[in-house]
Amino acid sequence: MSRLAWFSPMPPVATGIARCSAELVPALAGRHEIDVFVDQKNLALANGSRASGGAPLRSAYDFAWEHHKRPYDLVVYQLGNSSHHDYQWPYVFRYPGLAVLHDAHLHHARAACLLRTFRAADYRTEFVENHPDAHADLAELAIAGFDNHLHYAFPMTRLVALRSRRVAVHARASAERLRDEARGAAIESLRLGHGVELSDDESARRGRQARERYAITRDAIVFGCYGGLTRDKRVPQILAAFAATRVHEPRMHLLLAGAVPAQYDLAGDIARLGLEDSCTVTGYLETDDEFASAIAACDVSMNLRWPTAREISGPWLWCLAAGKPTVTIDLTHTAHVPSLDPRTWQSTATSADAPCTVAIDILDEDHSLRLAMRRLATDAALRGSLGRAARQYWRDNHSVAAMVSDYRRLVDDVLRDAHAPLDPAKLPDHLRDDGGGTLRRVMRSFDLPLPFPRRP
Repeated sequence: MSRLAWFSPMPPVATGIARCSAELVPALAGRHEIDVFVDQKNLALANGSRASGGAPLRSAYDFAWEHHKRPYDLVVYQLGNSSHHDYQWPYVFRYPGLAVLHDAHLHHARAACLLRTFRAADYRTEFVENHPDAHADLAELAIAGFDNHLHYAFPMTRLVALRSRRVAVHARASAERLRDEARGAAIESLRLGHGVELSDDESARRGRQARERYAITRDAIVFGCYGGLTRDKRVPQILAAFAATRVHEPRMHLLLAGAVPAQYDLAGDIARLGLEDSCTVTGYLETDDEFASAIAACDVSMNLRWPTAREISGPWLWCLAAGKPTVTIDLTHTAHVPSLDPRTWQSTATSADAPCTVAIDILDEDHSLRLAMRRLATDAALRGSLGRAARQYWRDNHSVAAMVSDYRRLVDDVLRDAHAPLDPAKLPDHLRDDGGGTLRRVMRSFDLPLPFPRRP
């Protein structure tokens, strides 16, 4: 049986990646022996508990010694832009393995990790290595704090791709883009599983209960927005479109289910538009059950995000699983999703699959958003057909079973594959440093040998 080292945040850390790992580890444990490595904060939060399936949670500090004593056959890294992944960066380049990129752009995370620790020189070096065709002086924008658009324009993933035994992303278009950037790297896509399938009856039952909890009438046409209520979820645009289209269906209600960031005056926007009586803000939802019930309460889900790090939205997948019609933005990495264009109400699908979402052009956002909301508020038959197609699309592409199947195949492929990652000698100096310089200096001062040999 092969041995896997699994680097990922784990519950009780409240992220979609932690939830995925909690489902994947037990599903793979029957085929592989798995040790899960987390950071010290995650370990303390878990309070000595084990990952689902009985795999122990271990401190990442233990990995090098455990790997030296009994080498792992494969290291799996679950990488995202959250600070919960910062602890993985020292290992990704030194112990190449399977790197799963939940965000196809990692610039936010890598820049923050380096610049928060005053490593501007290392950031400059990595920026150039990751984007050899870009002008080196662009790195100064992030160092000076003008970094937001820079992060979206330059993905900072080339070195990870070249140094890994295999890289996986969650969209075919993202895999193609990364192959172009990192020629010679082994890249493929795998399906991301999120959400819990709800039958029509279960969704209706939960929806009634949630509407009672939030004092929303049973006959309301509810548009929902889920997860962190940030500006990049297009909440201001949703509010404006909702205010403009309510005149066509007075029963429309807006359910904003998630945490409100301190830097966004959501209450002020709601008051300015006169929406206090037709808008409900739940605040952060603690459990998956609360989250699923809030989704069940809606008739249409608004899953917009711009700008994007080319991630697949977790809340969107939960809404598909619940059989809800959704409104999304037509993005490069989701162009394969069968959808309707609200300007023509024609399908953009290249396959025979039924449209499962309404996708708006970001360049026509205000106009298209109003068209989509008005039609969906007044056309129950369209809502029904989109909801049925959404649930089927989720079953085929984003169920946990689909994700587990892809991981089983991919891990077995990587274990058999002889693909050689980038030679460490070609990495920037700071990525080849094993952090043992202090130990070697101390041991030399006592004329003592190292407790274990230095690996290349």
